[in-house]
Amino acid sequence: MANDDLGRTLRRLRRLAGLTQEELAERSSVSVDVIRQLEQQRKHSARLPTLHALANGLGVELTTLLGDPPAVASTGENDGPRFVAVRRAIMPVLWAPEPEPPGPGFSLDSLREQIADGWTQYHSAEFDSVMKALPDLISDARSATVSNDGDDRGAAFAALAKALQLAGHVAVRMGKTDLALISLERAIEAAGRSSDPLLRPMIVNSVAWTYQRQGRLGDALSIALNAAGATKDGGHTATADGLKVWGALTMSAATSAARSNDYDRAAELMANAEHEAARVTKLPQGSDSRMVSVFSPSSVRIERVRLAVQYGHPEEALKLAKGMRLSADTPPSWRTWLLLDVARAHTDLGSAAEAVKALESLRRVAPTWMQHHTLAVAIVRDLWALPNHPAGLRPLAEFLGVAD
Repeated sequence: MANDDLGRTLRRLRRLAGLTQEELAERSSVSVDVIRQLEQQRKHSARLPTLHALANGLGVELTTLLGDPPAVASTGENDGPRFVAVRRAIMPVLWAPEPEPPGPGFSLDSLREQIADGWTQYHSAEFDSVMKALPDLISDARSATVSNDGDDRGAAFAALAKALQLAGHVAVRMGKTDLALISLERAIEAAGRSSDPLLRPMIVNSVAWTYQRQGRLGDALSIALNAAGATKDGGHTATADGLKVWGALTMSAATSAARSNDYDRAAELMANAEHEAARVTKLPQGSDSRMVSVFSPSSVRIERVRLAVQYGHPEEALKLAKGMRLSADTPPSWRTWLLLDVARAHTDLGSAAEAVKALESLRRVAPTWMQHHTLAVAIVRDLWALPNHPAGLRPLAEFLGVAD
């Protein structure tokens, strides 16, 4: 892959991990000379196996090293006016007046519906639309918390918690993890003033994900396991919503374990999660599924495929993916990730033709997402470097701009 930012990103992540170039070379089995050349930008490209080894040595996802897909339209700016408005919504200006109660036309049910729609857009990678809506959603929820009605006030704090959690997720996608943690901490505070016992562990899961992005794998594992245990001990796994929250936390813990090179523990946690996921449809259903953690047999299997391919088990990844039937509530973003992981597993095994088939399917279902996804481009670059191109590769290479 060719990437002008690769060397700078590698150096930044290495320093965040507290590693010297020699220590990273030892942990990744990549020569220190290659690491030096990349960091000094004397070398601007690396094959996927090398990048994968470096990411594992750093304890991060490969996409963190490559650079996440853009969270704004290609014409947008990382700190443009729209994102500044999101910042101001998360952190109102000092000495700002207290919010006024909502006007007579305000509807808390309508606000909850808008926040749920925001989560749907987020899972569909429509980040620009989410950022446009977030400032008003957060402002309206804050106003609603001024209500004199105790029940309405509790429901308003729940809405505020979900809106701030959504803002935290968007901030992570923008690469602003410290801002994300501020938003998520305020979401947890709001959740504590609501009457929903599942809100806090849901948001803790988002904090764990943010810690993972910062390389704080031990912290991420600890809080995810703690919140999962509290959710189960509190008797909440007897409902579908509670089981989904427990399951999402368990999957998060598995991801942290895998990135800490404890793949056996990760596999055990994921197998337990998949076993429990079979109970979701048999339990009493609760609130709007758009507002609850993503957890189903399909989502667990997709995450198991992802962990297998990321941590050097491509054969297991393809075995897990074979014959999968995705449930109707599987978010579009999870479906696209599955196809990308299958393509990567085939690439790792040298099955170029099968990799192309998966990439062709990905292009059909998510062309814009694929076009901007750094890992998709990296896979096609590696395939394009082969002496013999399988059928269908040239249109993909031209589509992604990597053809000669």
